[in-house]
Amino acid sequence: MNINWLCVFITSVILATVFSVEAKQVDYPRDTSYTIHSAYHKYMKNYPQIEVADPVLDDQINIQKNITYKFTGTRDLRLDVFSPKDMGKASPAVVMVHGGGWISGDRTLIHPMAKALAEIGFVAATVEYRLSPEAEYPAAVYDIKTAVKWLKDHAVDLQVDTHKVAIMGTSAGGQLAALVGATAEDPDFEDPADSSQASTKVQAIVDIDGVLAFIHPDSQEGAVAGKWLGGDQNEARKKWIEASPITHVGADTPPMLFVGSSYPRFLAGREKVTAILDEHGIENRTHLFENAPHSFWLFHPWFEPTIDHTVAFLNEVLTD
Repeated sequence: MNINWLCVFITSVILATVFSVEAKQVDYPRDTSYTIHSAYHKYMKNYPQIEVADPVLDDQINIQKNITYKFTGTRDLRLDVFSPKDMGKASPAVVMVHGGGWISGDRTLIHPMAKALAEIGFVAATVEYRLSPEAEYPAAVYDIKTAVKWLKDHAVDLQVDTHKVAIMGTSAGGQLAALVGATAEDPDFEDPADSSQASTKVQAIVDIDGVLAFIHPDSQEGAVAGKWLGGDQNEARKKWIEASPITHVGADTPPMLFVGSSYPRFLAGREKVTAILDEHGIENRTHLFENAPHSFWLFHPWFEPTIDHTVAFLNEVLTD
């Protein structure tokens, strides 16, 4: 009888431990303020013509969701992969980074764009990364670089051409995409816990209304950026400079596309970045939508032109 009781007790302890781990896995601080729904209601008064964009039906492409690409030590990070329905050969790929001020948002925000790219012929991976309520900079950079490595490590299964990989982001995700692309293979920006030997080098960057310089006369980044960077401009100035893509743009930077809303704060540093790229003969383009809200890519009438500009650019620079 005592043995039976002991077995029951041990089993209970094991189950309690398992469920405790599972609870820990999902128990992390989140800010859910930035969604497509919240953005729509924010903009509809001044832009009554807008419509939420999601033009591609799920059955028109292949979708793999909730794929674990990294364990942070407390929980899994996941990504979703969208790919063409009929893939005869390895396709170019786009690692996609959502926005939300480094504090909110999730990868579903860019699912409509990922589906549109997949229908056209790209493999698109939308990435979950740690936001500031959970972890400060540079955790997000580490996460996204690990996602780039994961994509390359699984290139055969996903039918990805590892010589044609782009990174693309919106708003805060645009800043992260530009930073990840401009610091490829820089050990200071690689997760020391990542054992993959794959390169984090990408062949193109698409920055959609993401800041390039945190410290700039036009930049209005304040408390939200400070929360991510561990302090305001005075307290964490080194990080504010280090996390600015403009700090790292140079001769080895891949071709860059900027798509923007014309708001000066989101264009901070762009002219200097394009000048540096021009100096080194690196392809770059800029398309600005006049009188568009910041999160324009979520809505018609800007969704399709954003995709068109992106595809035209990637088709040009991701060549054999």
